[in-house]
Amino acid sequence: MFIVNNYPLAIVFCVITMLCWGSWANTQKLASSSWRFELFYWDYVLGVLILSLIFAFTLGSYGESGRSFVEDLAQADTNNILRALLGGVIFNAANILLVAAIAIAGMSVAFPIGIGLALILGVIVNYLGSQKGDPVFLFLGVGLVAAAILINAFAYKSLSKEEGKVSTKGILISILAGLLMSFFYRFVASSMDLDNFVNPAVGKMTPYTAVVIFSTGIFLSNFIFNTILMKRPISGEKTSYQEYFKGGLNTHLVGVLGGIIWGIGNSLNLIAAGKAGAAISYGLGQGATLVAALWGVFIWKEFQNAPSGTNSKLAFMFFFFLLGIIAIIYAGQ
Repeated sequence: MFIVNNYPLAIVFCVITMLCWGSWANTQKLASSSWRFELFYWDYVLGVLILSLIFAFTLGSYGESGRSFVEDLAQADTNNILRALLGGVIFNAANILLVAAIAIAGMSVAFPIGIGLALILGVIVNYLGSQKGDPVFLFLGVGLVAAAILINAFAYKSLSKEEGKVSTKGILISILAGLLMSFFYRFVASSMDLDNFVNPAVGKMTPYTAVVIFSTGIFLSNFIFNTILMKRPISGEKTSYQEYFKGGLNTHLVGVLGGIIWGIGNSLNLIAAGKAGAAISYGLGQGATLVAALWGVFIWKEFQNAPSGTNSKLAFMFFFFLLGIIAIIYAGQ
């Protein structure tokens, strides 16, 4: 299988993760005008699962190093399989809430609050589980990201006053999504042998196998979480599976594309974790907040009616995010 053997390549993979995790939600924005996000999310989940299988039977099965996907799956310990499955269930609950928050409050609000909170708590959780990297620079980076989140919150408060509305529900849902999101990665990482992908310990999984199990957890839990949301939506009218099958091919493909984009980032991130460490890999990937905020501000124009002074706040937010990302990268040197 393909294995990352040096830190610079691991960082490149984490940057790609950042771009993927910060960009997939654009597909939800594209579909939202005519397609409920609960229906979109079914296609998204299918895209995540499909991508994991493609990677497992290609990069995860060919090459001179490590175990192939089928061989690795056959020897995996039940406890490790359950850890990866649980990671998928936790992620799915968090991500459904995040998609709902995007629909209510917009990308430039939901992502900085939800994913920013997930970054801070997630780095702490993953560092405690696998202490790899310089903690001073790692947590300095986390602190800078926290500052950026606060600045974004002030910018959104100004926008809300200007428009005469405050999406309290969107903010609260974003916070809940962030709290859940901070824990999923640790379960998946603990199912793998992060110290040795070439000859993993017996019972532990390679990242390719762990991603497939994780994606299966997302898919299976979706029958519970998303069905509940379809019947009792957070916003708007309830929908049904009948409506899902009325969707056109292009509409379904947009959702699948969103899942594939996110899945590429997730797979590359876990592959990089063996060299960069779980805390650094996860922390950099969640720099997706910066990417999503850029989309929200410059493409979707979510702050175009903001009062004077908001642009300065947004500029400072991006500046602190960049400093935070640089500090996290340096922590792994």
